[in-house]
Amino acid sequence: MPRAGVTAARVVACAADIVDDVGWEGLTLALVADRLGVRVPSLYKHIVSLDALRSDVAVASTSEIAATLRDASVGVAGADALRALANAYRSYAHAHPGRYASLQRADADPASPLHRAADEVVGLFATVLIGYRIDGDDLVDAARAVRSSLHGFVSLEAIGGFGLPRDIDRSFDRLVAGLDAMLRGWDGAAP
Repeated sequence: MPRAGVTAARVVACAADIVDDVGWEGLTLALVADRLGVRVPSLYKHIVSLDALRSDVAVASTSEIAATLRDASVGVAGADALRALANAYRSYAHAHPGRYASLQRADADPASPLHRAADEVVGLFATVLIGYRIDGDDLVDAARAVRSSLHGFVSLEAIGGFGLPRDIDRSFDRLVAGLDAMLRGWDGAAP
């Protein structure tokens, strides 16, 4: 019989907190069991394996960042929407470094929960880009350019990769302004 108060959702939430504390690669079932006050075998009443738990954390984190990005960008368009999306993305990465790392997983199976959750994030980026009148194949290219720029910045920031004596917030603002300029000129930038 499962221990009172321990549910699959609680196991996933606990694992998400752990990855924020110790990093994505540091997640173990022993840590989860210890935090929940149970033994590792008890977890198997709620999860299938560590890999399945990682997948569940990735799905939950992807849904969580989608809600964060949606809340930040609703009601704004163009440069304001891009700025809101970028700032929310960066804030999420700061607040949840382990969960953010879980977002980098991809699942090509359109029926998978991770793929469905990721579709919402992609849709939010697409909505911002459509405000720049970017569509079709250009939308995919532009979304990749924006995501890789934001991911590169927050990843370097997370590992202390910006050692020069310059305000990091200012650099981020300049990056977003540069992305805005790039997106406004996207039609003329086609190869």
